[in-house]
Amino acid sequence: MNQVLNSSIGRKIAMALSAFFLMVFILQHFAINILSVFNPGLFNEVSHFMGTNPLVQFVLQPILIVGVIFHFLMGFILEYKNRSSRAVKYAVNNGKANSSWVSRNMIYSGAFILFFLIIHFIDFWIPEINTKYIVGDTSGLLENGGGYRYFEELQHKFIPLWRVIFYCLGFVFLSLHLLHGFNSAFQSLGANNKYTKSLKTFGTIYSLSIPIGFICIAIFHHLFH
Repeated sequence: MNQVLNSSIGRKIAMALSAFFLMVFILQHFAINILSVFNPGLFNEVSHFMGTNPLVQFVLQPILIVGVIFHFLMGFILEYKNRSSRAVKYAVNNGKANSSWVSRNMIYSGAFILFFLIIHFIDFWIPEINTKYIVGDTSGLLENGGGYRYFEELQHKFIPLWRVIFYCLGFVFLSLHLLHGFNSAFQSLGANNKYTKSLKTFGTIYSLSIPIGFICIAIFHHLFH
């Protein structure tokens, strides 16, 4: 394992695999959150199931956290290795002419997304862990007995305009990061074949539609809380 991660190709493959894992999670996370717009009752039911299911809580959730940490650490390591290996700084080759702004600045979009995730954890994940495992309330019910609390808590978070703007900005950076990262991950796994064009099209659709969907969710709950 160490030999794989110590090689440039190995690190890129590990980075790609962790990226795909996180993309699947983002899609699943969006599928649940969009229910809050169209069916708050079902959103509450699914959120309660995810929040109390032992498999999700004690197996999948730790794997997700490790996956997030691994992806960001590997990204920073790759960036450091790439910068360190450039003894000569593009004296002839014009990097700007051969790569997009997004690809040249993945480290910065990634750093902002990491900051965004920290705020997101503070907003949602840490209070949820506190409620369930410190306070000891695993019922998921509102204090007034009016059903599950998840939808109300989600709406409450998006009342302040500054938070909505920050979240929208975070999803814009996520979209930019995905636009390059999606195709880069497939290239790292050697997926340059007759399906390349279709993969790029799918990657573009995914990279734009999911973040835009999250932005719409945030704006919806701000306007209609």
